[in-house]
Amino acid sequence: MKKFIGLSLLLLAANLVQAEEVGCVTTAWKLIGANHKVCIDAFSDPKVPGVTCHVSQAKTGGISGTLGLAQDPSQFSLACRQTGPITLPSKMPKDETVFAEDTSILFKETRVVRLWDEAHKTLVYVAISRKLIDGLPANSISTVPVLPIASEK
Repeated sequence: MKKFIGLSLLLLAANLVQAEEVGCVTTAWKLIGANHKVCIDAFSDPKVPGVTCHVSQAKTGGISGTLGLAQDPSQFSLACRQTGPITLPSKMPKDETVFAEDTSILFKETRVVRLWDEAHKTLVYVAISRKLIDGLPANSISTVPVLPIASEK
C-alpha cells in the first residue's frame, strides 16, 4: 500500500508543471530578513496547449521567511488566458490538478485545479489553499472559454 501511495504521489508530481517567476513586489519592508512581498508566477496548462495562468501569492518575509520556516498567508489571485490555439485532449477529465506549490513546511500548499464546464465549453481554473489537516476557504477562479475556430462555424 505504501508503494502505491508513493508511486501515486510521484506520478502526480510528474504531471504538474513548474511555474516561472515573473517578478515580486515588496509589500512591507523588514529590518531583519527578507521583505514581505507578493510574487507572480506563470505556468502553461500541461494538458491544454494555448492556456497560460498567472498566480500571485503573498510571501512572508522576516527571519522565518528567510529561513523557509514561515507559513505564507492564504492570499492569492489567479488569471488564466488563451495565449495560443487551444487544443483539448480527446478525453477531458472533469477536474485535474495542474499546479501545486508548498506555502509552508507544515503541509500547506496552493493548488490550481482545472475543471471542464462541458455545457458552456469553458475551462475553469480554481486556486485553493490546502492544508493536510483541514482545508482553508481561500480561493480564486479564472475562466477560459473554448471558442470554435472560424472555419468550424
